[in-house]
Amino acid sequence: MSTNDHEAQGTITVRDATHEFDRSRGDTASGERLYALQDINLVIPRGQFLAIVGPSGCGKTTLMNMMAGLIQASSGVVTRDGRPATSLARNVGYMFARPGLLPWRTARGNVELGLEFRGVSRSRAKETASELLRQVGLSKFEASLPSELSQGMRQRVALARVLALDPDYLLMDEPFGALDAQTKLVIQELFIRIWEGTGKTVVFVTHDLVEAAAMADRVIVMTASPGRIKADLTMPFDRPRDLNDLRFDPRFQEMSHQIWTALKDEVSQDG
Repeated sequence: MSTNDHEAQGTITVRDATHEFDRSRGDTASGERLYALQDINLVIPRGQFLAIVGPSGCGKTTLMNMMAGLIQASSGVVTRDGRPATSLARNVGYMFARPGLLPWRTARGNVELGLEFRGVSRSRAKETASELLRQVGLSKFEASLPSELSQGMRQRVALARVLALDPDYLLMDEPFGALDAQTKLVIQELFIRIWEGTGKTVVFVTHDLVEAAAMADRVIVMTASPGRIKADLTMPFDRPRDLNDLRFDPRFQEMSHQIWTALKDEVSQDG
């Protein structure tokens, strides 16, 4: 393996990426094109926590889906580990805003699911699932069905499920957006505690600017559609990081203000 290949491990690179949709309908070849993203250039090094914020419809999820390999850029190149991102690889974990748990499987059964697909032995899958449920504070609820859990608990199960696969990349699309404010604070702190020191690369889409500033190493602000990168801000906070204490740091207030300053004109163009 060359030095360049080694440096690429755990890295996402987006070069001159544009994504467009053909808005023609039926037999009408109007040729009308809708640009979701234009001219995106971005390098996310191994182990970095990158947050993406922007107005609704600016292409945040489209960009993440290109990084995941779920869709291909109309032009430009998106790579993971130095290779084109053309599929959702085994080392990529994707977490959504809704937990998407199977209602007939227990909490532990849901966490075990991906491991079963990978051929992990039943005993090993059970051990891994139990340990992760312990880490997210749900040891007493291993045998509970999703209908017996609160929304916050279900999202913790979903977090344990994606962590069970031990991915190099965690792609998270508003994973805590559906939670109430208090539960969100608890799960943010929980996730940071589990993630820090793992070396996993995180890409985190959120509409919550405070969440972005508190959790991320770096925040990308996108323009209104078509989405472009308007600002690329580095958060000046050390790790390990206590999110509760951080919110009282004057630098945190300043960084939150910088994010909003970059975003506010784009929000006024939304729609």
